[in-house]
Amino acid sequence: MAVTINFGNFNDPTQNLDEKLLPRSTFNAEDDKRDYALDAPFAERGINFVAIDLETATQERDSICEIGITVVEDSQVKVSRSWLVQPPCNQYDYFNIEIHGIRPEDTASSPHFAEIWQEVLPYVQGKVVVAHNTSFDAYVLRDSFLWNNMPFPDFPFFCSYRISTRVVRDCYSYSLPYVCEAVGVAFGHHHRAEGDARGCAELFLKLIELSGATSFANLQETLAFRCGRFSDKYFRPQFSTYKSKNAIKANSIVGDPSKIDEGSYFYGKTVCFTGKCIYGTRVELQQKIADIGGIPCDNVTKTTDILVVGQQDYRIVGDSGMSGKQKKAMKMKDDGFDIEIMSEQDFLANI
Repeated sequence: MAVTINFGNFNDPTQNLDEKLLPRSTFNAEDDKRDYALDAPFAERGINFVAIDLETATQERDSICEIGITVVEDSQVKVSRSWLVQPPCNQYDYFNIEIHGIRPEDTASSPHFAEIWQEVLPYVQGKVVVAHNTSFDAYVLRDSFLWNNMPFPDFPFFCSYRISTRVVRDCYSYSLPYVCEAVGVAFGHHHRAEGDARGCAELFLKLIELSGATSFANLQETLAFRCGRFSDKYFRPQFSTYKSKNAIKANSIVGDPSKIDEGSYFYGKTVCFTGKCIYGTRVELQQKIADIGGIPCDNVTKTTDILVVGQQDYRIVGDSGMSGKQKKAMKMKDDGFDIEIMSEQDFLANI
């Protein structure tokens, strides 16, 4: 049976986010450099940051069931640990259990997020924080703080997923285990918080090496992005300052201007779908792309930024299991075009 995701929430305190928090323009790039010494040379201070990973029990962003962190000091892993968290009412969706394997009985005696976060906070407060896909992890934290009426922490954050797409050009998937394999980073158990945090930390060190960046500020300048930031009554997602190669809408779907999110991974990017999308109809997902400021398109062309691959019907695509769109995208990537091929699961994590 097909499952349709409901992208809206009732009585969601995040719906009036702009009224609750300071404007995203409150802190400029120079403020970030000064507050967190982002322009301090790696050669003098070493590479220091904390990788974080979150697992959730349901599709709701405030349903954290596990937190993992890995502390890197002077380019070396110093601490790696995790905490099980009891989500609201200890409820789980089957889909989430299938991903990470955490079940209600595993967290029935665990503390809730507000209590666990007091243990996590000293590791991240005032530090540079990294996650593999901040479109998920940063928003999960934001919503969890809001739902629990908790003060925001104070730290800048970087997305290793986004940086991977700019540094690792020959990777067909930027999901954590695949990009780690592509750059020769050992990786353990996927979708458990400590393992993912450790993999993210090792990957981020490798990405800095491959990029040739000399500081966190230089990394942003080189790869055309601006880090995200948490601060008191303030949240800013990581922004791309890279200009998409496409500025023309490719179909008739019109977005809702009130829902535009410049921090979304898909903002300003041209996105095409192939195969059956089991967690929403293709039109619904295209509308979601248009609403957040992306550009949905119907065919793979030289201006396509991302192809999302859903389930394929082998009676149509044959033994290869790939549609014509996917074959074309793979050939374009082999030919040097900057196109990303993404699974539907990765799409849902980024959206």
